[in-house]
Amino acid sequence: MIYDVIGIGVGPFNLSLAALTSNLSEVKTLFLDQRSGFDWHPGLMIEGVHLQTPFMSDLVTLADPTHPLSFLNYSKQKGRLYSFYIREDFFLLRQEYNAYCQWAVKQIPSIQWGKRVEVLRYVSQEAGLDSQSGHYEVTMVDVSTGKTETVCAKKVVLGTGPKPFIPESCRPLLEKNEPILHSSDYLYQKAQLQSQRKITVVGSGQSAAEIFYDLLSEIDQYNYELNWITSAPRFYPLEYTKLTLEMTSPEYVDYFHALPREKRDQLVASQKNLYKGINGSLIDEIFEILYRKRLNADRVGQDLPVTILTNSKVVSVQENKQKHDNHQRNPEVVLDCYHSEQEKDFSITTEGLVLATGFHYQEPAFLSPIKDRIRYDGKQRFDVNRNYSIDKSGQTLFVQNAELHTHGFVSPDLGMACYRNSILIKEITGVEHYPIEERIAFQHFGVPEQTCGEKNENVLNASHVVCESIE
Repeated sequence: MIYDVIGIGVGPFNLSLAALTSNLSEVKTLFLDQRSGFDWHPGLMIEGVHLQTPFMSDLVTLADPTHPLSFLNYSKQKGRLYSFYIREDFFLLRQEYNAYCQWAVKQIPSIQWGKRVEVLRYVSQEAGLDSQSGHYEVTMVDVSTGKTETVCAKKVVLGTGPKPFIPESCRPLLEKNEPILHSSDYLYQKAQLQSQRKITVVGSGQSAAEIFYDLLSEIDQYNYELNWITSAPRFYPLEYTKLTLEMTSPEYVDYFHALPREKRDQLVASQKNLYKGINGSLIDEIFEILYRKRLNADRVGQDLPVTILTNSKVVSVQENKQKHDNHQRNPEVVLDCYHSEQEKDFSITTEGLVLATGFHYQEPAFLSPIKDRIRYDGKQRFDVNRNYSIDKSGQTLFVQNAELHTHGFVSPDLGMACYRNSILIKEITGVEHYPIEERIAFQHFGVPEQTCGEKNENVLNASHVVCESIE
């Protein structure tokens, strides 16, 4: 059998695609993942943390509010719908979202766990790279048995997702010192981390803030020093105003994708507060707990053992061999830093180090046999078409959350998953099974269309214009 589509990797985005195709009986699908089951960032599943998008950004609702795999139906089936209603909070707890996804997985038979894809090939029945008469061969290994199997599909959707990013300077020490870890492993090594006398968190996004808050909450219990370092000039709150949220829209994706590559790269670098910022409420909670703990420290004549540094880039990390004693779980580590505004070098020492340095997309090795079919830009990144395809024909190989540089900051947004998957389903089947909303924003992101007979110039006519100057 040749499947209509095979999805490789089952994170939230391909899980959404699996859910939305689960009730399309005419579409033959298969989804593969090397893990034993769905578990979304378990190392960051800190109690009480929640999503940064509302509950309607579940697997299906924004494509089909009546779909049986919606979060509201999950809540009803679990007998918690009225509790959710009384809670009056649109933002799901991360543990709650994870449990919801695991519930959905059990109802989607097209997903196979424990299958590691080794090779992806294209078999063409006609000459030429752009031939559409062929199909993909996906060779996979059963993780538990080692058995190899090959399955075929007309189209493939890559949902392998980004991987934890470790700065080059930290990689040798990451393997040598267990309390030096990426934020994705935080809960796994939290106990070891808190046995150290000095802990440092590097990064300024939501995960860094959640970890810092968690460690700060228990600082009196474990009596460690705590540092928080970021190269950013400040701790940016996630921008969440209504007109800004309109940028998570089809119109903005259209606008962004049409820009020159250099302009897109500039925008992505300047828009981190739109998708990598910290919840404003969490920033306030961190300040509040700092305030309370400083009062407690003052009462007993001590200083609060917390240091927070901005504009401070970690240039290199090395083991401090001059200072090591038997009371330490690990030797101290020296962080050589550079303050970008004062243009000064300085160093701090720590024993435990948490790298909240984010995630970067890595091209899967199994794509090697078909690299000549894939579009790349000048920086050897996927040159992703507007319909999320990366093959030269623009019709058979698609990506999920690998298009930040071509489609903008909305790429990792859970709220845009249903929109993207509605497009993918249309591309896969040739039918718009889920209505694709093309215009949802009040604002225009580019030059307005010509009006009132203007042919050679873009002119916006208005009956009344008010200009305000602020000095």
